[in-house]
Amino acid sequence: MKVVLAMTLVCALHCAAHSGEQLMYPQTRTVDQVDDYHGTKISDPYRWLEDCDSDETKAWVAAQNKVTFGFLQTIPQREQIKSRLLKMWNYERYAVPVKEGGRYFFQKNNGLQNQSVLYWSPALDAEPRVLLDPNTLSADGSVSLNTYSVTEDGKLLAYAVSQSGSDWKEFRVRDVESGKDLSDHLKWVKFSSAAWTKDGKGFFYSRYDEQPANAKMSDAVWNNKLFYHRLGTPQSDDTLIYKSDEHKERKFFANVTDDGRYLIIVVWRSTDPVNALYYRDLQDPNGKVVELISTFENGFNFIGNDGPLFWFSTNLNAPRERVIAIDTRKPDRANWREVIPQSTEALQHANLVGDAFIVSYVRDAHAQVKIFGLDGTFRREVKFPVIGSAFGFGGRASDTETFYSFSSFTSPSVIYRYDMKSGESTVFRRPNVDMDAAAFETKQVFFTSKDGTRVPMFLTHRKGLQLDGSNPVYLTGYGGFNISLTPGFDPSNVVWLEMGGVLAVANIRGGGEYGEDWHKAAKKEKRQNAFDDFIGAAEWLIANKYTSTPKLAIAGGSNGGLLVGACMTQRPELFGAALPSVGVLDLLRYHKFTVGYAWVDEYGSSDIAEEFKALLRISPLHNLRKGTRYPPTMVMTADHDDRVVPGHSFKYAATLQAAQSGDAPVLIRVDVKAGHGMGKPISQIIESVADRWAFLVKTLNVQPR
Repeated sequence: MKVVLAMTLVCALHCAAHSGEQLMYPQTRTVDQVDDYHGTKISDPYRWLEDCDSDETKAWVAAQNKVTFGFLQTIPQREQIKSRLLKMWNYERYAVPVKEGGRYFFQKNNGLQNQSVLYWSPALDAEPRVLLDPNTLSADGSVSLNTYSVTEDGKLLAYAVSQSGSDWKEFRVRDVESGKDLSDHLKWVKFSSAAWTKDGKGFFYSRYDEQPANAKMSDAVWNNKLFYHRLGTPQSDDTLIYKSDEHKERKFFANVTDDGRYLIIVVWRSTDPVNALYYRDLQDPNGKVVELISTFENGFNFIGNDGPLFWFSTNLNAPRERVIAIDTRKPDRANWREVIPQSTEALQHANLVGDAFIVSYVRDAHAQVKIFGLDGTFRREVKFPVIGSAFGFGGRASDTETFYSFSSFTSPSVIYRYDMKSGESTVFRRPNVDMDAAAFETKQVFFTSKDGTRVPMFLTHRKGLQLDGSNPVYLTGYGGFNISLTPGFDPSNVVWLEMGGVLAVANIRGGGEYGEDWHKAAKKEKRQNAFDDFIGAAEWLIANKYTSTPKLAIAGGSNGGLLVGACMTQRPELFGAALPSVGVLDLLRYHKFTVGYAWVDEYGSSDIAEEFKALLRISPLHNLRKGTRYPPTMVMTADHDDRVVPGHSFKYAATLQAAQSGDAPVLIRVDVKAGHGMGKPISQIIESVADRWAFLVKTLNVQPR
C-alpha cells in the first residue's frame, strides 16, 4: 500500500507552452541521505532509486512511463513517424562475412526481424543456410547473439547469447553441418570472446565466479579469470589459465595465433588505451605464462605473428599509434623495432591478412585504409566513393581475400570483397533502401572552441537548405574513451532528414579522432573541454543561421548522455530540447556499480579529494539547480542496463522534475527488458525512435514535410 501511495500522481506542472495540457508527475519520495566527501557534505535524496530491483523503484518506473507515454501518444505525428520508420528499416542488412575452413559465415536481417540471423555458406555464390536464428530463442526478441567464433576447419561454432541487453552472456557450441548444439554450456561470462585452439578441441575464454543468488544487477563484479574449456566437459572442469588475486579489477582477453602456437593474453584494468600483454607457448605442455609487457603505460594491440616474432599496433611514443615488431626471443625494449611509423592520421586498427598489414586510420573523422608489406613498405590505399566509415578487413595471414563494409550518413552499409592480390573491391551485398539519397548532402565544417581548439563537425541535410535560423537541428556527440564518431548510416536519422531536420555530429575532444592527444585533452580534470566543444558546436550552428535555440536539440548516449546532461545544466538557455540517453549522470558514485570502476582512468574518482572537486563541478546530477528554466527534456534509459545502471537516469529525472521552474516537460522513458543498447530488438528500437522524433516534433515545433 505504501508503494502505491508513493506513486500517486501529484506535483502538477503547467506545460501549456509545449504540450497544451497539464502534466502530473509521480511524487518521488526523498530520503535523508548525506555523504561526506573529504569534508564536503553532499545530499542524495533519491538514493533509493539506485535499487533497480525494489518494488518501490519498479512502481516509480511504471508511473513515470505512464506519464511519458501518455504525453507522447497525444502527438498526432507520432504514428506517421512510426509508419515511415517501419518502411525505412524494412531492408536487407548484412554484416561483414567471416571465412573459416572454406566456409563463409555472416549475419543478415531481412528487414524487420528483431534480431539478425547467422548464416553459413560453402561458397560465396552458394545458397546460404541458417545456422542460428536468435528470433526463435524468445517471443519478444529480447535474446540476442552477442558474439561468435568458428573453428579453423569451419565445423564448430562457439556462440554467446545475452538476455534483455545484459552484459552477462552464456556460451554454447553448435555443430555447423547439423545445426545441433553440443552439451557445452558456459555461464558467468562478460566481455569475452571464444579463442579456439587450432585442433578445435576447445577454446579459451574469461569469466567471473558464480554470483550469489541475492546479487543485484547493479553490483560491481571483480576477479575475472581466464579458462580453457575442453569440448564435452562440464564448466566445473575447465582449466584455470590465469588470474590475479592481488588485482581484482583486472580482466583478460584471449586470442590464439593463426599458426596455433601461442595463446595471447591481453590484460586490461580500465577502458583507458593501456594494457599489459602476456603469452603462452601452446606447443609446450608445461609452458608458463610469459609476461611480455607487464606495465600499464601504453596500449599494445596484437596484430599477428611470424613464429616468435610478434607485431603490435601501439601508442608507445606515438599518440596516433604505429606498428612495431617484438621478437619474443629478444624481448628487451631496446630490441623492439618500428615497422610502420606514426602517420598524420590516427591509427584505429590493424590486421594481418594475405601476408600484408591492413591498417585503418581516421582522417579528420572519416575512414582511410592503407595496405603495407610486412616490412612496412606502403603498397596502396583502399579507395572509397565518399567520406564515410569502413569496418572489417579481418582474416588470416594466408587468406587472399577479405571483406569490409562501407557506409556514410546517407548511404547504407555495402559489403565488399577485397582481393588482396589485385587490390580490387567488388560488391558482395548492396542493400536497397526506400529513400532518395540524392536529396541530401553531407559537409564537414570546423569551428573554434572556447580555448581556440579547431574542432570538426559533420552536417547532413536536404540540398538547398535555407540558412535562416529556422531549421530543426539534432546535435549529437560523444567525446570520451578514445572513441571516434565517423559517418555511418542509421535509417532513423534519414526520417529526421526527411522531416526537414539537420543532423549535426560534433567530433569533440575526448574521442579518438586525432589520436591519444585528442583523447587526453578531455580526460579527468580536462573533461570540461569536451563540454566546451559541444557548446561551441551549438553556438556555431546558431551563429551561422543553421538554427536557433528554440529549434536546437542535443542528444547523446552513455558517455554522450553525460555530455548532454552536463551541457544542459551549464547552459540551459542555449538549447530547445535535450535527450540524454543511458547517461553517466552521477559522477560521484558511478564507480560503485557493475564495471563503473573501469572508467576511473577516464573520469577520475570521488574517492580522491582533488578529483572529487573536479567531478563535483561537472556532474550533471549535482549541478541541477532549483528555480532554473531547463529545456524540454526526455531522459531515456532501460531497466536492464547493467553497463550504466538506470539509477543514474532515475535520480537525474527525479531531481530535474523537482528543479524545473519553467513550463517545459521533463519526462523519463524507460525501456523494459532492455539494456545499454546492445541486442535491442528492432521493434523496440522503432518504438523508441518514434518517441524521440515525436518528442522533438512537439517541443521544437517541427512541421514534418
